[in-house]
Formats: sequence, C-alpha cells, structure tokens
Amino acid sequence: MKKVGLLVGRERTFPVSLIESINERGGGEVVAEFVKIGGVRHDAGVGYDLIIDRISHEVPFYRAFLKRAALEGCVVINNPFWWSSDDKFFNFSLGTKLGVAIPKTVLLPQKNYIEGITGESLRNLEFPLDWQAIADYVGFPAIIKPFDGGGWKNVSRVNTLEELWEVYDTTDTLCMTLQEMIDWDQFVRCYCIGQQDVMIMPYDPRKGYLSGEQYVQDPTYLTTETAARVAQDVLTLNRALGYDINTVEFAIKDGIPYAIDFMNPAPDAELASVGEFYHNWLTKAVTDLVFRRLAEPRPAQTYRWDALLNPSPAQSGAGQTLTAAAAAAQSAADNVIPQSVRDLPSNVVGTVTDFLGQATGVVSGLVNAVSEAATSGTQAGGQSEPAVQYAPESPKAATKRPRAAAPSGSKKGATKSAPKRAATKGSKKSADEGSSEA
Repeated sequence: MKKVGLLVGRERTFPVSLIESINERGGGEVVAEFVKIGGVRHDAGVGYDLIIDRISHEVPFYRAFLKRAALEGCVVINNPFWWSSDDKFFNFSLGTKLGVAIPKTVLLPQKNYIEGITGESLRNLEFPLDWQAIADYVGFPAIIKPFDGGGWKNVSRVNTLEELWEVYDTTDTLCMTLQEMIDWDQFVRCYCIGQQDVMIMPYDPRKGYLSGEQYVQDPTYLTTETAARVAQDVLTLNRALGYDINTVEFAIKDGIPYAIDFMNPAPDAELASVGEFYHNWLTKAVTDLVFRRLAEPRPAQTYRWDALLNPSPAQSGAGQTLTAAAAAAQSAADNVIPQSVRDLPSNVVGTVTDFLGQATGVVSGLVNAVSEAATSGTQAGGQSEPAVQYAPESPKAATKRPRAAAPSGSKKGATKSAPKRAATKGSKKSADEGSSEA
C-alpha cells in the first residue's frame, strides 16, 4: 500500500474532494489522508510516499518537515526546495529571459530593517533613492506588492509619486516591487498541473472573493491565437520553475498576454470560489498527477541539494521517452483549450476547429522535440535527456507594447528615500492562508 498525505490550511472543499478522489481510484492500494505531525526527528522515516503541500509557505515548521520528507525519498508536490528558493521578482526576470511578456517591474529597497541593521550595514545602498527615475520607467498607475508575497496581502494601486511614497512608508521590513499596471482588456488565470495540463479560466480580479463572479466559463473568451500563446507561456514558465501545481495570471492588452503573477504553488481551489467545473477539473488533474508520480521509478537517493531540487525519475530509453511524449501531447490537445470540446455549444464549433489546429501545432512541437531527445543519446555523465522538452517561440511583445504614460502628479527631480508615514490608500484583499495567490 502507498500512502498519500495532504498538508493544508483553512481550505475545506478541495482537500476533501482530493482525498476522496485518490482513495476511490486507489482501491485500497493507494490511501490518502491529512498529514499529522508533531516533533519531527532528524533520523526517522516520514510514513508517506507522496505529500501534497498547500500551506508550508505560511508555516516554516511545515517547510522544514517537507525538506526532511524529501530527503527520505518522499515525493513532495510542490518540491519544497524549488519553492524555498523562489520569489516573484526572480520570476519576472526569468519570464523575460524565456520570451514571456512581462510588465515593467522594479525591485525596491526595504523601508525598514530588522534590529541590528544600521547605516553601516547598508553602505552598498544608493541614497537618496532616485524615485523619479523609477516612476519614469514604470509609469502610473502602478502596482506595489511584496516581492515574495501572496494572498493579495499588501498589494496596492498607486496613481502618483506621492501615493507611492505614502504606501511605501507603511511597508516596514517588507521588500516590495513596483510594477507597471496593464490596463487590460481581458484577464485570465490558468491552472497548470504536472507541467503538462493547462486550464485557462476567464477571471475578473475586481470581483470579490467568494462572490461567485470572479471565475466564468466562456470557451470563446480568448481568440485562437491568444489562447494558444497563453497556453504555451504557461507551460514554459512552469517547466522552468519546476512547479507541478501552480497558477499563472495574465493581463491581456491589445492581444498581448502579460504574465503578472506566476508564483502561486498553492492556488485557490475552493468550490465556492472557483465554481464546480474548475473545482472538479483540478481535482481530477491533481489525482492523475498523484498516480503518475507514484508510478514513476524513483532514482537512488543522492544527498546533494541539486539532486533534491530535481529528483528526475530514472529513464529507460527512447521507448519510455516517446510514451511520455504521447501522454503530454494528448494532454495538450485535451487541456490547452479553456473547456472540453464536448461541452461546447454548436455555434462555436468553427472556433474550436480553428483552435484545435493550433493545438495540433503544439502537439507536433512536443513530439518533434521529444523525438530528437530520444535519439540524441545521453548527456555527459550518462544522464538521459529530459523526457519532454518544449520551447515555444518567443512572443514578439517588444514591438507592440504601448508606451508607458508619463507619471501623473509627480515631483520632477524628487529624490526621496524615507517619506513620512501615511495610511495605505490601495485596497487589500483577504484570502485563505492555504492559498499563495497574487
């Protein structure tokens, strides 16, 4: 018998649905339950073959336990070593390198520091900070948010340099980013499961959480071209970041999808929030992922950080490689569109036909890339090539991006690094502690 554990926060419906789904499919040979832990010994087993993590980003004790579990050969989703080393500002920089359209973003020095940090500790820090240059680059309106936060915490819109100073003055020891606000025409949030299954969800961030109005089902919401590009960007980002469960958010302007957030490894999945269709899709997709991971051969443990960061299953040659490619190709055809073909009304069959043509291109790219990997032998050191390689064409966003508006109400030449304390004007949105969204 194999044992699956769920580590969760306040969320209720998704963990229960997932446990029920895994137990039903497992038939007694695979059993899922909530993890129970107390004091964790440094030299004992963990009792689980696989753990799904939904809360360790908020509880350091859980994160330390999950690293210990990985050391014992337990599969942890998402990998705690990837997650521990990640932050949103790095993600924006990485996205640019990958050819994904990213809003202009600046990392800001902290307003305050922990006890013991003095002026001498900050001799490398530019002072005074050139706020005007930052504002000129990003433009207004803009979004100020933590470089590694989530749950819509400490996220504010600022419309002028003065508002930016007022909000910045309340951030204390948080390290923040200032990001260009895309005046979007469309907005989507995309689940990505197992780095191969994608669900594109039309989403309105202006609606209230649990209002039932944030997520909608509309298979014609995006054009064929935009949907294909969004799906490719989702896969590209998640394969680079190593996340098996994640969401990517895009603000779409003039047909260009700008990735504004893609560090959500414990995304919202509550029934009352995402709705029955998306809740059920995610439950099935994660259940499929669990059984795929449990069926994969596990390599011998190598006690190095890089091995724990990327514990790739042992490969058995080109046959297994092409099998993996076929599975990925089928998944791309099934899930790259926002809703399954069988659920579409007849009046959009033409649109779906066009989109499937795009999906066929995606599948062909996968198969071709994997076929090359299967016949190219092994890398230095005898390690096999990755089972699935996929590198979409880089978006040509740079030539189509609208120019940022000049800052409104800013002080020319202002160089202010420690503005007076004032109340935050931007809005904040609460979220489940088990969700890392935003």
